[in-house]
Amino acid sequence: MKIIMIYDQIQAGAGTKDDKMIPLSVQRDAVGPAIMMEQFLKKIDGKILACLYCGNGTYLENKEEVTRKLVGMVNKLKPDVVMCGPAFNYADFADMSAHVCSEIMKHTDIPALAAMSQENETIIEEFKDSILIVKTPKKGGTGLNDALSNMCKVADALHQNIDTTELKKAVCFN
Repeated sequence: MKIIMIYDQIQAGAGTKDDKMIPLSVQRDAVGPAIMMEQFLKKIDGKILACLYCGNGTYLENKEEVTRKLVGMVNKLKPDVVMCGPAFNYADFADMSAHVCSEIMKHTDIPALAAMSQENETIIEEFKDSILIVKTPKKGGTGLNDALSNMCKVADALHQNIDTTELKKAVCFN
């Protein structure tokens, strides 16, 4: 299973919270949480195809253009699944993750999921009925390995077109 990860500049390792204007970029190797996820990816025969990312400011300055370009890049690279996040408790990244995930689902035939912590309750409320949002701890919280494993389980179910009802109850915001 080929997977694309979508990150902000922090999770991609391309900058700090102050480096908000990092341009839209592609990394062909696993970076950020994808590296920590490798043990769980092996269990589902998953491989990172690419990590797409940009700065929070870049996204916020032109949400529609950045989203359109990310959807276009996903469509061009043709992964089996897209994972947006984990956004943890970063509100701007959570907004980007949910919005981009939603648009990928609307404009491609590629399944996608988002991942974030409960601190993003407004975003979760807005999107939980239209996309799968895997629960994660806030940055530095406990349970990250479980969350990364759950992201892989959901990705695998989406890829295999398995009913996600029970998995959603167990690991996603409802």
